[in-house]
Amino acid sequence: MIRYPLLLVVVSLGCSTPALAQRDWNAPFPAHQVIDNIYFVGTQQLGSFLVTTPEGHILINSDFESTVPSIRSSIEDLGFSFADIKIILGSHAHGDHMEADALVQELTGAEVMVMRQDVARLRRLRPGGKEHPIDRLLDDGDEVTLGGTTLVAHRTAGHTQGCTSWALEVEESGQTYLALIVGSFGVNPGYVLVDNPDYPEIADDYRATFAKARSLPVDVFLGSHGFWYDMERKLERALTQAAGQQNPFIDREGYRAHIDLQEQRFQEMLREQQVVR
Repeated sequence: MIRYPLLLVVVSLGCSTPALAQRDWNAPFPAHQVIDNIYFVGTQQLGSFLVTTPEGHILINSDFESTVPSIRSSIEDLGFSFADIKIILGSHAHGDHMEADALVQELTGAEVMVMRQDVARLRRLRPGGKEHPIDRLLDDGDEVTLGGTTLVAHRTAGHTQGCTSWALEVEESGQTYLALIVGSFGVNPGYVLVDNPDYPEIADDYRATFAKARSLPVDVFLGSHGFWYDMERKLERALTQAAGQQNPFIDREGYRAHIDLQEQRFQEMLREQQVVR
């Protein structure tokens, strides 16, 4: 049975507006079970996920330090213990996704594992003067296993050098599916794609990421921002659909469409910068 804290659903789904989404990174959103042992515990804007196991849990994306109370409340609303987080993973070395790694480690004692190529950028995230903890360095294809669940770290570089998308197999109704929590395939405004002295291989990394993304047989498309995978609408469908219908978060077409959109934006920005150069 899918878990949805009813009170949070009633409160949060009724207060979404574009203006709020633009301004409030920590606007609440209902914690919910996505599929199998993957639970959404983030905010309206920030995708944080709890992967539960009998031996403790894995948190993907600690977000801002100011987001931690919301993440903790979401975990507890789902009936789990925040203190049972054993491993902290992240999508990429930006403050809105990994700033609070040190704080969550202080509160739980969990190990922090990060992609090797993001270490330098993570070292610059020092909220309150805290050093960024790193207990294990990861490389592309490394596995993280806890309590019988294994996640595979796919380096999907470009957005940052160590941007990571997390894959794991899940089950529902006797079927096995591949879930992917996308770190980011996107190009932010202001990114330098041509003659970037700080990241010379950025354009090549993006090309490799799009090729890798297309090669992965993803069934369940998730991401470090909920709007990428149409989180709000899918949750509404999950809450209202009849029993026996397919889980809305199983969305192979949505995943492929997201790759197409991000690659198109990359190509357009690259062409514009090549003309200017």
